[in-house]
Amino acid sequence: MEKHIMSTNENQSKNLFKFLIPSLLGLLLFVIPLPYGNLFKLDGLSPINIGIGFLAELIKIIAADYLINIALVVILASAILSVISKFINIKNEFLNNILNVSPLWLTFRLLGALFIFMTVFKVGPEIIHSELTGEVVLGLLPSLLAIFLVSGFLLPLVVDFGLMDLLGTLISKYMYKLFKVPGRAAIDAISSWLGDGTLGIMITDTQYKQGFYTAKEACIISVCFSLVSLPFSTVIADQLGFMTMFVPFYLTVCLASLVCALIMPRIYPLNKFKDSTYNNVEHLKEELVPSGTNLFSFGLKKAINRASTAPSFKDIMINGCKTVIDMYLALLPLVMAWGTLALIVAEFTPFFNIISIPVVFILKLLGIPNATAAAPAVLVGFTDMFLPSIMVSGNEISQITQFIIGTLSITQLIYLTETGAVILKSDIPLKLKDLFILFIVRTLISLPVITIVAKLIFSL
Repeated sequence: MEKHIMSTNENQSKNLFKFLIPSLLGLLLFVIPLPYGNLFKLDGLSPINIGIGFLAELIKIIAADYLINIALVVILASAILSVISKFINIKNEFLNNILNVSPLWLTFRLLGALFIFMTVFKVGPEIIHSELTGEVVLGLLPSLLAIFLVSGFLLPLVVDFGLMDLLGTLISKYMYKLFKVPGRAAIDAISSWLGDGTLGIMITDTQYKQGFYTAKEACIISVCFSLVSLPFSTVIADQLGFMTMFVPFYLTVCLASLVCALIMPRIYPLNKFKDSTYNNVEHLKEELVPSGTNLFSFGLKKAINRASTAPSFKDIMINGCKTVIDMYLALLPLVMAWGTLALIVAEFTPFFNIISIPVVFILKLLGIPNATAAAPAVLVGFTDMFLPSIMVSGNEISQITQFIIGTLSITQLIYLTETGAVILKSDIPLKLKDLFILFIVRTLISLPVITIVAKLIFSL
């Protein structure tokens, strides 16, 4: 009997440390921002960042001369291997699922390969490889290469060892009442906010496939909580000359995003999705805390139980390799193809000028200066988050209009060159049509909020 008690205590202690050590690392990497830019004097480091963002930036700095060539090889390999898979039988199930894709996805992989080849070697029509189109997308690829590499191996620290279970329990009551999602969604939001928007989507997709989120919850989280990161937001603010007032600039983004997160889960199209799980796996709901039970103790118990079933180091490495290979071969070609096509439409056709005619009326109704010039920038953000600020960065555009468009472009959240492509590649059940509707809904909700705040700020 005593041996059994001792054995039980040993297991509990072992599982406690199995929770504590990886979760503390997870907090440092995914949640807690530190002044890495001041600790390591390297050009290209953000002054403050979370650990995983710092590691991604470090990879970009160290491998700066190689990342474009790596992206070129990866995207060309994806296209070539996908074509070969149509003629040979790939016995490995994992590789077969990645490479043997439908004709539509194969077309985009071939386009991605063609576009990156033309952009890197500056061959073919300039419309494809110009600094307004292919060059812009090419500039995004090193960031994606780095963030996918580090997150692919380190995500288990926050999703598999109990950290999300503990924090989710502590705030679950408030998260569901306000936003219709479990408490663990806060980790997705923090990781996006301080690290990268694609990071939050990857966490959400993983949790959805494991049964922690329903389809509806995964959709809500990916388009309401996978926020544009703080470092990216500083780039937009700097481009428009608002670094001296970055605090009100970013607080405006946060307020508008909060209003969107409160409203959007309750209206179309997010309210149409069902509370069903991925492939009908068991729904691992957040348990209600029994009355009279200490909230922290209950959450800690859940976290320790989760840690006891965590994968081994070997499994983490194997699954990490699979995740990175999947993201590289399947996603990078889509980003290159869709991003380049979208930017060609935005820069070299009157498409956005035509469809933005109704937006001119809305901007004038809200009393925003330079309404005609600013209207295309309101909609072009669906293609890429940097385009709106580029379009209104001229001296002829009013400063308040630049402020509104800059904060709006961050709040809109869904960009085909980055987060949109990641969502469509994931198993989260959002289609391209849904993303466009959600982009419009986010714009309609956040634009009045941002305009009111901007007028208050500029009237002081």
